[in-house]
Amino acid sequence: MRLAARPVGEPRPTDWQHAEEPAGQPGDGEFLVQVLCLSIDPAMRGWMNAGRSYIRPVEIGEVMRAGAVGRVVASRHSGFAVGDHVSGTFGVQEYCVSDGRGVIKVDPAAAPLPTYLGTLGMSGLTAYFGLIEVGRPEPGQTVVVSGAAGAVGSVVGQIAKILGCRVIGIAGGEAKCRLVVDEFGFDAAIDYQSEDVRKALREHAPDGVDVYFDNVGGDVLDAVLLRLARGARVVVCGAISQYNSTKPQGPANYLSLLVNRASMTGIVVFDYADRYAEGIAQMATWRAEGRLKSLEDVVSGSVAEFPETLMRLFRGDNHGKLVLKIAD
Repeated sequence: MRLAARPVGEPRPTDWQHAEEPAGQPGDGEFLVQVLCLSIDPAMRGWMNAGRSYIRPVEIGEVMRAGAVGRVVASRHSGFAVGDHVSGTFGVQEYCVSDGRGVIKVDPAAAPLPTYLGTLGMSGLTAYFGLIEVGRPEPGQTVVVSGAAGAVGSVVGQIAKILGCRVIGIAGGEAKCRLVVDEFGFDAAIDYQSEDVRKALREHAPDGVDVYFDNVGGDVLDAVLLRLARGARVVVCGAISQYNSTKPQGPANYLSLLVNRASMTGIVVFDYADRYAEGIAQMATWRAEGRLKSLEDVVSGSVAEFPETLMRLFRGDNHGKLVLKIAD
């Protein structure tokens, strides 16, 4: 799936070109991966835009960037053998030739392959380092997470509970709010679709919010900014409510940072690449102990169904980590 045009507003199917061509063959020091599952992430929308960002944009005519898990089917690389299962940025395609850079081996016997795109993949690592290194929660503090039923937010809340915090999730719809509390163990959930978020925050966080992990931006961010405690930390991970807007909304209540001597800091998981093994090992341990649950929303289909699957994110149709399974 190649990028055909840069979207204006919501992406359309015509923004991609579905092309068929022979799979490449590995040269010396390379291997061929059959892609099995694709990671579907809100960040993809940003990668389609031209301009400076934390990572270069996908160029017109280039295979759409995507994290994926797959199986090595041919190899001329000493570190990867046929039959190995691997995770890497293989793109929205059925096969990918790789030189091994940025690729790690995964064990399908230890966890289902989609989990290596979610809790034990980039989503989980974003949650882990964003909360622990940027949010710096302390036992007994109040942590608020938006996008709480999503791939990152659900892990953030669970880690905060493991660390001894009170956790409030913000999600869209009654079903997602039930999931956040009953499945992921949050102390409370706020339905931004049917509740007054500011009023609900006064009820659930009467002493203020110590850490806010933001995945949505917009009105929800503004509401939480008004409830910050002294010295609060706001972790900016994403702003899915703004990605398709032609007139993005910045925070109106940012002076709360000044009043409360608070900070707002972005998290880009690539900054922690040399510590990925540490994060995965810790989350795998919590998962094995039953303290960290993973939820993957797996859509079975083909590469051709990527555009429609991506739009599930912006409609809020997914629960947990959204994955497109394109082969067994």
